[in-house]
Amino acid sequence: MQAQDVLPDGQDFVVRNGLQLRKGSVAAFLANAQLLQDPNASADAKQAAERDLIELLPALEALGLFDVFELRSPTLRDEVARHRAALSSAPASPSA
Repeated sequence: MQAQDVLPDGQDFVVRNGLQLRKGSVAAFLANAQLLQDPNASADAKQAAERDLIELLPALEALGLFDVFELRSPTLRDEVARHRAALSSAPASPSA
């Protein structure tokens, strides 16, 4: 399978498990993860990166990213696991 088989040119998102998954979600997650591990990043930048990373978790779950890849950073792995657990225990949102 190639990238265009998943998300054709000119299309910015795909719907999986009822979630709209935007192009660039995995790249944004990686950029935020790298920033969180950067010792030279400011506290404000790290706080924004953590918030953005957490917001991406439902989309990454729908993609199955964490079923295939394990995060190497123990700190990041623990933080993501904590938020994933909170997501899985959250009540389902009502259908629109």
